[in-house]
Amino acid sequence: MAKTRIVKSVCGLCVGNCGVLVTLENGKAVDIKGDPNSPLNRGALCPIGRASLEYLYHPDRLTHPLRRVGARGEGKWQQISWDEALNVTAEALNKVKQEYSPEAVMMVQGSAKGSMDTHLVRLANAFGTPNVVCAEYVCHMPRVVAAELTFGFFPGADYGYPPACVISWGANDAETHFSRHKGLVQAVKKGAKLIAIDPWETEATKMADLWLRVRPGSDLALALAMIDVIVNEGLYDEDFVDKWTVGFDKLRGHVQDYRPEKVAEITWVPADQIVKAARLYATTRPGHIEWGNALDHNVNSFQASRAISILMAITGNLGVPGGEIESRGSGYRFGDSESSESGVLGRWSSQMELRNMIPREKRQNRLGADLNMLPDVRYVLPHSVIKSILKGEPYRIRAAFVQASNPLSCWPNAQEAYQAFQRLDFLAVSDMFMTPTAALADILFPVASYLEFDGVQMPPNGAVVQVQRKVAQIGECRSDHEIINELAKRLGLAEYFWDSIDAFWDAILEPVGLTFREFKKIGLFIGKEKQPNKYRKYEQNGFRTPSGKVELYSSRLKEWGFDPLPVYYEPPETPYSDPELAKEYPLVFITWKWKPYRHSGGRQIASLRNSHPEPIIMIHPETANKLGIKEGDWVYIETRRGRIRQKATLTAGIDPRVVGVDYGWWFPEKGLSELYGWAESNVNILTNDKPPFNREMGSANLRGFLCKVYPDKSG
Repeated sequence: MAKTRIVKSVCGLCVGNCGVLVTLENGKAVDIKGDPNSPLNRGALCPIGRASLEYLYHPDRLTHPLRRVGARGEGKWQQISWDEALNVTAEALNKVKQEYSPEAVMMVQGSAKGSMDTHLVRLANAFGTPNVVCAEYVCHMPRVVAAELTFGFFPGADYGYPPACVISWGANDAETHFSRHKGLVQAVKKGAKLIAIDPWETEATKMADLWLRVRPGSDLALALAMIDVIVNEGLYDEDFVDKWTVGFDKLRGHVQDYRPEKVAEITWVPADQIVKAARLYATTRPGHIEWGNALDHNVNSFQASRAISILMAITGNLGVPGGEIESRGSGYRFGDSESSESGVLGRWSSQMELRNMIPREKRQNRLGADLNMLPDVRYVLPHSVIKSILKGEPYRIRAAFVQASNPLSCWPNAQEAYQAFQRLDFLAVSDMFMTPTAALADILFPVASYLEFDGVQMPPNGAVVQVQRKVAQIGECRSDHEIINELAKRLGLAEYFWDSIDAFWDAILEPVGLTFREFKKIGLFIGKEKQPNKYRKYEQNGFRTPSGKVELYSSRLKEWGFDPLPVYYEPPETPYSDPELAKEYPLVFITWKWKPYRHSGGRQIASLRNSHPEPIIMIHPETANKLGIKEGDWVYIETRRGRIRQKATLTAGIDPRVVGVDYGWWFPEKGLSELYGWAESNVNILTNDKPPFNREMGSANLRGFLCKVYPDKSG
């Protein structure tokens, strides 16, 4: 008779950290469901979470450490022990450190988040390299830093109140953040007005009272025009602006250059719709803006988020019920994360990362420091790495440790990324599966899924902390935490790490006064942010800015050499910045992500792949007809960098001047001989890693540029 028990845990396949219930029969995991008692997902589970057991038991998982024995990328491997894998990696990294410098080694972060990223940064700092590469420059951080510089915290939704008006701005949450989308749906059902800003049809645009089909990359101009309407028509919150902001008069003068009639030409949004959206948002309070990743992807990334932060502030929506609520743990670059009420995430600060082990002057030797981005930006941009490896400028990266990342799919200008990784002296990769990037490695570490180790999981806002429980063991797989901790010891850095991983979790939990052993008995910690005192915190101590107020005009940005008020710059390779190019490449390019996949992961998972088996480009029927393209045709998409191939689907839900290209594609089934078809449908063959970048954060131009589409006549 089967012995059945249910284990309460938390999904670690994305940053959502949904609670799960894992059913075990005779000790084997056989089913997984959402936990109805989880405060985050209330029993719901996305397709990725429901596929957890497919990930766990997939036959193609890496289950033992491997060492390359043939040419790089040839696919010849030798199974080795963990001791050998760790020792070979440590010897290679220390050799580069001794013969060149610690800066010649880079650490690369990927889809792992939270404590895994903190752990890897700690390793880099203890080792002595400031060269940590991540996706922050085009993922979330332009919004975080913009908000923090404007009013000292990162805002979150208060859907429980709920808002009376919501703007969904470049946020396709139905496909990428289902729990947040659930909150939006509930708010709309309760009567909230919805404004959707997106160039193509999403679930949010279908629900919207008003849909602004903005030209990709022109969001900053649109935000400034909305501010112009609100200021000139006196729709702002006068009491809040007078008491709690600085620079309003300068803002008033500045936005006169962004009248709706002028901005309509830039954004493709009719002037009357801009005015209508501004009035609706400003007069229907409380309001919330749900901003998405699309804003982070061009030269205006940071300042677009600055302008949206200003919109939140002048309408009086900061800190009010149903408005923009301070997210716990939002301190990033400019917030006082050590002393603020940032809960467990406060440990993800300088102490946990060992930032002081790399002096400021040495950190200025990191790749890309010459770009003079915002002070205290510590990450390294992929394009700086490629320049370093291929050109030796300002020095050459010679070795890399890559954790949970597939740069050949995810870095811009992927052909150059491929060339760069081919030229590394040494490459170690930590992953669950063989990927195009992993196939180039010298050492491969097999990584445990979240079902294979005990740990602590928390979403980015840190308000809810949950225990993750081990229910299985596949082969010799180990968690990223254990790999980092053991590698550190082999590197001679044991004094900065922990005897056991449980001791690491003890350190993470120290601010709440619990050991990991004690926390496993509790299973759940909900921070103070769930209490009624979350509203209008600024009335006690002001905003966490130098002035104590919302800084509409930023003196700090002025002092650092950046625009103190947001200024719109036309991105490169658009119909307006390069009309000659538009004659050859007449369409505007955007990327999109489909629900089953997280970035480039999941293409080998049957249930996910069956629901979206092929890469799809969305084309308006009128455009397709002119190009001789029919539904289901394979077509080429081409830019100055190269071309890729995807399957056409025709939809009136996209502007005829715009095409939507599927992101993150490679083909595990094509095998190593073709390097898994890594370049065939990869959007980053088309993207650019050359200047101009966003000045403040280094964001590359990943959407809104020109391309052309034509049929693949090869059959």
